[in-house]
Amino acid sequence: MTHKDTVRMVGRLMELAARTAPKAVGQDYIETILLTDEQRVAVGNEMIRLANEEGMPAFLARDGQNVLDSDAVLLIGLLPHKGVGLDCGACGHPTCEEFNRHTLSGDFDGPNCSIRCLDLGIALGSAAKIASNMNVDNRIMYSIGVAARRLGIGGSNIVHGIPLSASGKNVFFDRKPKK
Repeated sequence: MTHKDTVRMVGRLMELAARTAPKAVGQDYIETILLTDEQRVAVGNEMIRLANEEGMPAFLARDGQNVLDSDAVLLIGLLPHKGVGLDCGACGHPTCEEFNRHTLSGDFDGPNCSIRCLDLGIALGSAAKIASNMNVDNRIMYSIGVAARRLGIGGSNIVHGIPLSASGKNVFFDRKPKK
């Protein structure tokens, strides 16, 4: 087994952690995708390209280089969903019925139920914990999700990426400051 195979195995364990993380009302709207090397490179290059697009943050280039330097990338996203039924208003709509009638598009699609977003956060945290426990460097990046969605990878409304690396230096935190 190669070094990269080992990191990818940790990525698979992270998928399992995200899958088994607690979810509201016992309903699972979490999507996980361990990118192939070809997808990882495409996402990294897309992030660098996006950094040069008007209105996009320059840090996308730095994050894109992190993706290119990583051994693997795991996507964790929140699939299209209806409101949970609590009528809590946290999504910005007075009722779940009202929430269910609206759609928004941008870097991510919405609106998104705040309870389902909590599910996504718990899944991301559960996955990152596995990487940390296995001593694999990682960092949750929303910017990976923006590029992955633009490339048509997955079907999530919101998606974040977790790049993984096992080297002598943590490339995700020991990095050049943004300009």
